[in-house]
This record gives sequence, structure tokens and C-alpha cells, in this order.
Amino acid sequence: MTYNDTFIRACRRQETDHVPVWYMRQAGRYDPEYRKIKEKYSLLEICSQPELAAEVTLMPVRKLGVDAAILYSDIMNPVASIGVKFDIVKNIGPVIENPIATAADVDRLKPIDVEGDLGHVLETIAILDKELDVPLITFAGAPFTIASYLIEGRPSKSYHRTKEMMFSQPRVWEKLMDKLGDMVIAYLRAHVKSGGKAFQLFDSWVGALAPRDFERYVLPTISRIFAELADLDVPKIYFPGVSSGELLPSLKGLQTDVIGLDWRVSLTEGRRRIGEGFAVQGNLDPYLLTAPMELLKERAKDLIDEGIQQPGYIFNLGHGLFPEASLDTLRELTEYIHDYSKQALIQAAKPQI
Repeated sequence: MTYNDTFIRACRRQETDHVPVWYMRQAGRYDPEYRKIKEKYSLLEICSQPELAAEVTLMPVRKLGVDAAILYSDIMNPVASIGVKFDIVKNIGPVIENPIATAADVDRLKPIDVEGDLGHVLETIAILDKELDVPLITFAGAPFTIASYLIEGRPSKSYHRTKEMMFSQPRVWEKLMDKLGDMVIAYLRAHVKSGGKAFQLFDSWVGALAPRDFERYVLPTISRIFAELADLDVPKIYFPGVSSGELLPSLKGLQTDVIGLDWRVSLTEGRRRIGEGFAVQGNLDPYLLTAPMELLKERAKDLIDEGIQQPGYIFNLGHGLFPEASLDTLRELTEYIHDYSKQALIQAAKPQI
């Protein structure tokens, strides 16, 4: 079996013969086969069955030809181990049984027991390590994003309870960040030990913060996570989520390899804001997948042309896939990215006369 390490090489800003591509939420409801599985099992039920979770992870690799797999899981999975009861409710998302509101609530959170409580996740990773011919990306939710669910009790657009705790009870907030940071560090370290070849820290909603508040209340924990995992010899990705362009200059000191960008900031401007030393990932608007193929390829071409101006570019969406996307469209787009970028890289390598 030939192993495709193009994604790893791009993360490390090394030479590649094509631009690697994977899609956030690439195992999902756009796939009719996956929808049939979801008719029988919930997300959490799939996650609890390693063979099934591994098969769902493998499906987009086989069907789309992407250059990396991402573990089928959910960012909320590890919080069950620290003592938080929740459910993933259809058309809502994570719903917390007893939202966190006080210092006593934070004090009750336990240290994570990855092997004891989340052994099924590690078993899934081990299965995939044997089956895949592309790298497996594992992931965790970043502390702010997880905290927003724990405090609000469900998805929010305003994050007013989260910000209220952050501003009004800073010591409680810091203790919560510390506990969630410890959870993430232990969880991701166990992933790599079990066979994960890269990991991504999803901070989907941190773009709701002003840069000064991100730097004061969130960045110290993000920095600690990557610093404490710096000994792991795998690529590390930080995705600061949607509407996070104003936060990018604050990331210059992170001990990570790749920064994910959403579609509201160009690749060139994103690179300027984060400074040198990072690969970048992104940043097609997911809803362009509903556009005519001619326009979709035109936008993909523009991203590739811009992305290969510097070493270290991974094609992805600026956020996750959505149910209305087409499997056939994704397959054709992936093939186009590979074919066009291969020719573009050859052309870029030719001496300019």
C-alpha cells in the first residue's frame, strides 16, 4: 500500500507535487450512505462503536480521494469524562443538562480519564492507523468553544452568559479554562499515542471575541496547549473558526504548524497577519459548493494560485460541509484541485525568463 503523505509535507511547508485537500465535516450528511447509517444510529452511538466510527471516517477517503482523513467524532465527546452530562439534539446541537454558572460548578469538574472513559475513541484511532493510506487527523474542541456550550447550555449566537462569566468572574473563568486546557492536552496526547498523525484544535466560535479579550482570556490557554504538546512529532493545526480574521495577528507566537482561515480573509492577508513560519489551510466559502461547477472551479483555481505563492498550503473549506452539498460535486472538485495544482506547481517551478 502506497502511503500518501502530501498533507503532512504541506503542514511542514515542504515541497509537494500537488496541493493536498481535505474537508472539515467530510464524513457527514451530504453522503446518502452516511444518512442511512444516521437513520439507525445517533452521532454518539456511532462514536461508541469503533468499527463503525472507523468505517464512517474511511468513507470520504474512498469516495472523494482526499489527502487526509479526519476522525469521526464530536468536540463534546471528552466532556462526558470530566463530569458533564449532555446530548446532541437534532437541529439544535449540544445541549447541557446542568450548565455551568458558578465556581462550585467548575470545582466539580473532574480530570479526564481518556483510557477509562474514552477507550472507544482510542480504539477507533488504532483501527484507522492500520487501514488508512493517508494521514489521520484527530481533533479536540478548544476551551473557549467548549466553555460556550457548557455555560450557555446549548449553541448561542450572542454568547452573553459566556462573556458575562469571563468579564464578571475572571477567576472562575480562568479556572474553567485551566481545567478544559488540561482536558484537551490529555485527550490529544492520547490520540497521538494511539496512532493519530496530526491534530486540529477547533475554536469554532472564538471569533465572537474582540482581539484584546481573546488575548486576555483565551490565548494563554491556547498557547499552553500547544506548548505542552510541542514534543509530539506530528503536525498541529489551530482553526480559530469563523469571523476570526481580526484575531490572526495575536497568533504569531503559537507553537503550531498550521493556521486554518475562514473565507472572510484572503490567504495572502491571512499569511501577512500571522507572520512567517506557518502553513495555512482554507478557505473556500462552503456555500460555493452549491454554485455552478464553472464558478466553483474558478474560485478553487484562484485559491490554489494564491496558496502556492508560499510553501505550505492545504486546500479546505472556511468551515464545515453542510447537508445540501453534493457528493458528486465534492468528488469533481477534489479531482480538479489535484489536477490543476499539479500543473500549477510545475509551472511555478520553471525558471522565469
